[in-house]
Amino acid sequence: MSLKNCYNFEDFRKLAKKKLPSPIFHYIDGGADDESTLRRNTDSFNDCDLVPNILASVGKPDLSTTLFGKKIDMPIFLSPAAMQRLYHPDGDKASARAAEKYGTFYSMSSMGNNSIEEISNISSGPKLFQLYVHKDRSISDDLIDRSRRSGFDAMCLTVDTLVAGNREKDHRTGFTTPPKLTVQSLMSFAMRPRWVFNYLTGKRFELSNVKKKTDKGTNIAKSVIDYINEQYDPAMGWKDAEYCAKKWNGPFALKGVMSVEDAKKAIDIGCTAIMISNHGGRQLDGSRSPFDQVKAISDAVGDKLEIILDGGVRRGTHVLKALAAGAKACSFGKMFLFSLAAGGQKGVEHLLQNMHDEINRNMVLMGCKNLKELNSSKLIYRNHKQILRRD
Repeated sequence: MSLKNCYNFEDFRKLAKKKLPSPIFHYIDGGADDESTLRRNTDSFNDCDLVPNILASVGKPDLSTTLFGKKIDMPIFLSPAAMQRLYHPDGDKASARAAEKYGTFYSMSSMGNNSIEEISNISSGPKLFQLYVHKDRSISDDLIDRSRRSGFDAMCLTVDTLVAGNREKDHRTGFTTPPKLTVQSLMSFAMRPRWVFNYLTGKRFELSNVKKKTDKGTNIAKSVIDYINEQYDPAMGWKDAEYCAKKWNGPFALKGVMSVEDAKKAIDIGCTAIMISNHGGRQLDGSRSPFDQVKAISDAVGDKLEIILDGGVRRGTHVLKALAAGAKACSFGKMFLFSLAAGGQKGVEHLLQNMHDEINRNMVLMGCKNLKELNSSKLIYRNHKQILRRD
């Protein structure tokens, strides 16, 4: 299979699996515990149907929207994702350039392998920085200050990773940052000599944005589970989130909101947006999917917050359903990481073009000239009890 033959999520996934050593592939692919929430994140979109209108004289639909005060060319963007250097030598740079080319947000993880300043220098597109509250608060403060100085447009605070979820695939494969060979993984690395060559001859692996504050994850190999549990503050509360929002003093989202109650609190502390997310099904298994919660949260907060659905998106029709339910935009991680592994910047561009074409085509089929016309009248839930529960 070649990149040009990648038409959907599964195609990118299969190609990535051929190129990545097992521990790294499964770090992207896996979820928490029995992975029921991971599966539900996508399956939930099948609980409702789109209702098209005919003869609407659509022509070329307008896919643009405004998010975090920036106009973007389509209602999707790349979720923040850690350690992209593991998936392709160009890592974050490839993702940032692809996002800029397609007129949408690139999101940078605190655990990125390029620095905030490097990404700012190579991309003039809209940029979002993802923050965690560290036990050492000086790390979080430093990341906020550097993001502001480097011209990032918005910030999101991840609030669903106070401790690491039970990611059993990572236990089995011995995945660490930086990677290290184990008895279990030796054969997988040996069978992918191109990945090994690129890793050994490319830029040194490091967590570029925190390396001056801690050696862990850069010079000291750690499982991601141990890194999270050692670095992030499990006692973080609403006052900490409010502090970060005020210190940033710009477009600010909480990433990991799943309840109506928390969405309302986000307004109270000064958030301009929320990302409805369960961290890709990698934290609390058995929790609701983001799509399950969009309508209830949208009904509760109205236009007081920009709502972003993060997780489970595989198709353009998923985006249309999310917007009809009340979201402003969607973001995705696994899908773009597989495309990055499959082909670097060209892989991410190929994915974004596929998604653009799907959204555009389905907008015409829906009879919608612009995204505002995707409203609740365009969506019917199959289970009447579910409608009552959502309302």
